[in-house]
Amino acid sequence: MKKELNYSRAIFLLLLCICVILVGAVLKITAEVVLPVIVAIMLAFVFQPVLVFLKKKFHIPNVLGILVIFVILLAAIFVIGNLLFSSVKTIISVYPKYEERFLYVYKAFAEIFHLSYDDESGLFTNLWNQLGIRNAIQSLGLSLSNGLIDFAKNLTVVALFVIFFLSETALFKAKAIAAMDGKSPGKIMSMVKDIVLQVTRYLSVKFFISLLTGVLVFLGTMVVGLDFPIIWGFLAFVLNFIPNFGSILSGVLTTLFALLQFWPSFGQVVWVAFVMLSVNMVLGNFIEPKVQGRSLGLSPFVIIVSLSVWGWIWGFMGMILAVPMMVILKIICENVEFLRPISIVMGSKVPSKLEPNNNEHESASTEPSSGVEADSSGNI
Repeated sequence: MKKELNYSRAIFLLLLCICVILVGAVLKITAEVVLPVIVAIMLAFVFQPVLVFLKKKFHIPNVLGILVIFVILLAAIFVIGNLLFSSVKTIISVYPKYEERFLYVYKAFAEIFHLSYDDESGLFTNLWNQLGIRNAIQSLGLSLSNGLIDFAKNLTVVALFVIFFLSETALFKAKAIAAMDGKSPGKIMSMVKDIVLQVTRYLSVKFFISLLTGVLVFLGTMVVGLDFPIIWGFLAFVLNFIPNFGSILSGVLTTLFALLQFWPSFGQVVWVAFVMLSVNMVLGNFIEPKVQGRSLGLSPFVIIVSLSVWGWIWGFMGMILAVPMMVILKIICENVEFLRPISIVMGSKVPSKLEPNNNEHESASTEPSSGVEADSSGNI
């Protein structure tokens, strides 16, 4: 009987691994359709508390509240788009100022890697003459234009999904109970409530911490005189959604540009590095955990692996959504009996009922030996 049970468990684990791989492949193939829906659901989680607040505080109906949120989103997108567009125009206008510095860096690389270099030509002329550079630039320009078109299209689709999803949230509980025909809906509703609570709290706190990070980086780089402070603030805001690596990448890119602009002076470069380091350290390691409250309970190793996996599946957006997706998976595994071992592996600590009992360990150590030693957890 025991052998049959072990055999069945092995088959189950094998089938589970195959299903996980197939689901990952399907999500990657269908990313163009699935990703906007997932983003819309996550945004709806964030805006739902705002909708409830408007209804309770100002007695604004859900329909009008959704319209207010939609107008605020459009205004924010319009303002950010104008700021970024003006920054890009500024970059184009001041490019000659930086061409000489870029050319100096390129000359150093050309000497190291034995690339062709013409002293009488500009940076782009030298790059254009390199093997494969022309095709790469053409491909980059084509992909960038296609990316902007896709971004605008997906943004519109996501906005529509958010509106319709928010309009359905009021009926979700009644629909779920009716769908289960009233049979023990408590556990499932508790699971859904836990998912909504944790994901909403994580995304809301992450949004406001990222926004504060972007504002502080913008102010810090503007005070020191670094060019394009809006871009560095926006970059810090976006990359801060990626755990661990996002803030590091933002700091490195901003500091490298400061080195390029202020070379050979190091005072401003040190200030920019200090601003990036202090802002990310204080907000990321002190303020965010305190505001976040209850830990998400995910192992740091699981978070790092999830960044790679979801990044492979959905690209940059996958890295932003990696933590919320893993939180959802962990909560589901906690509430499904045969998947509970997976939630334990994904967790950041051992459940209290599985932790070693010191008293039992001490009593076990005083018992006479019977030829079988106890391990470090007190188990035989």
